[in-house]
Amino acid sequence: MSEDKQSGNLFNNLKQHALTAISYLIPIVVSGGFLLAIGSLTGGSDIENIQDNYNYFDVMYTMGGLILGMLPVVIATGISFSIADKPGIAPGFVVGLISINMDAGFIGGFIGGFIAGYLTNLLKRYIKVPQWAEGLKPMLILPLLSSMILGFIMYYILGVPIAALIDVLNEFLLSLDTSQTLLFGLVVGVLSAIDYGGPINKVVFAFLLSFQTEGINEPMAVLMLASMVTPFGMAFAYFYQKVFNKNIYNRMEVETLKTAFPMGVCMITEGCYPIIFNDLWRSILSTGVGAGIGGALSMFWEAGSPVPHGGLFAMVTMTNPFQWLLALIIGSFIFSVLFFILKKPVDYNEVKELQIEDEKEIDLADFKMS
Repeated sequence: MSEDKQSGNLFNNLKQHALTAISYLIPIVVSGGFLLAIGSLTGGSDIENIQDNYNYFDVMYTMGGLILGMLPVVIATGISFSIADKPGIAPGFVVGLISINMDAGFIGGFIGGFIAGYLTNLLKRYIKVPQWAEGLKPMLILPLLSSMILGFIMYYILGVPIAALIDVLNEFLLSLDTSQTLLFGLVVGVLSAIDYGGPINKVVFAFLLSFQTEGINEPMAVLMLASMVTPFGMAFAYFYQKVFNKNIYNRMEVETLKTAFPMGVCMITEGCYPIIFNDLWRSILSTGVGAGIGGALSMFWEAGSPVPHGGLFAMVTMTNPFQWLLALIIGSFIFSVLFFILKKPVDYNEVKELQIEDEKEIDLADFKMS
């Protein structure tokens, strides 16, 4: 029993460090993606020689490419810092740079970040220095030693296999035929949506970023769509209760929808939590079906997003944006129909005391963005 508890604690720690790093990563990758997309849409190109003439759109395109090219560094540094605090910054940064240098990409930075953080903690625990050198330990000794060791680990042990794995994954995705593309989009859509921005969503997000750093943007568009199906579908279902004279929302849930839908437009699912928690299994089932079908259609229509967040505001950066929007509407419509059928009728004015107490305990500020 104690071993199970320890393994559970280890998993939770790993998850927490990954989520912390991803929270650092999201604003960076969103800003870089928008810069790259806007620069591309306005005819910008990469600045290869600063002595050449270039305009502002070339600058935006180049800045976006530079930011997205550094994602392995950002994720590795974030994870290592989360584990080992300031002494973990330098080794995490080095691991990310080596991942770029060896074409190990985002996955190399992700795995290397954990190694960097835990190795730095190990050195911190076992390396003893004289009293006069204690100030140098976190600033010089630990970062230097861990960076050196990690360099050897990446170049001689991990870097080449990880780079080979990334090549296999990219070739696999590019070789999918129509039926396999639909299945891939369905699986990504379901996994991206069913825990409403929780750990499964974050693992999928990290995995899809590895494709995005290689210029494959279609899977990320599926994740974005899947994160929006629930708030859109719940809003659609509200209008059915007027048509079919079946109330599926009570008064407080209707008030929740007034904020949940605008949040959903921005790709934030958490506004739906009060409704989801009141009817969890029906919500999860409807979300899985709607997000899966919407994701399959998005992949089939080859909609791609270089920006991994932003909701409808990111449409200007997408390839095949209207096909993506149609896939979102279809997935949300399927969710709404299934959710409306499964939900039991409720008294609009009757709100159980337990539900009110539960909703008061929910602090949306504690939830992370999908």
